[in-house]
Amino acid sequence: MVERLGILGGTFDPVHVGHLAAATSARHHLGLARVLLVVAGDPWQKHGEVVAPAEARYEMVVAAIDEVDGLEASRLEIDRPGLTYTIDTIDELRAPDRELFLIVGADVAARIDTWRCVDRLRDAVTLAIVGREDAPAPVPPPGWRAVAVPMPRIDVSSTGLRQRIAAGAPVDFLIPLPAVRVLRAHDLYTAR
Repeated sequence: MVERLGILGGTFDPVHVGHLAAATSARHHLGLARVLLVVAGDPWQKHGEVVAPAEARYEMVVAAIDEVDGLEASRLEIDRPGLTYTIDTIDELRAPDRELFLIVGADVAARIDTWRCVDRLRDAVTLAIVGREDAPAPVPPPGWRAVAVPMPRIDVSSTGLRQRIAAGAPVDFLIPLPAVRVLRAHDLYTAR
């Protein structure tokens, strides 16, 4: 039996309902056994830009998905020293009895050919490109195995949430409440 495994990587700085909707939509639409939310340690494309420490971001993801069937937080990239590259994570997760689906947004899919070891990555995964249900299906990059994953329109971003928190505006329900408690306990993203 082959396990269909979804991988949704990111900085999750902070994790928000859009991330979770993408993960659960992919799991449902593709019949995935589970989806790993892989928290980036030191992502090469955002080196020096990540605000919260990796451990706090991981703690927020764990809190956000507590008791959500089929979603799991992963430390693979936090525990690996150095810059974080998706291909290294995929190499760790590859197995003869596993089919890997890399869950990305249409914006990421459009620039995925700039990633490290892109040829190996293309051979190892099927891209699960998340797009809004009310928009045309996302266009896969040439040469990739890809499937479209529809999800409801949710206009929320980690950047916007960090700005709201710094301004003292509420983020409740934009970020799962258990994750809000974690970020408040660590005093993350405040202007202080």
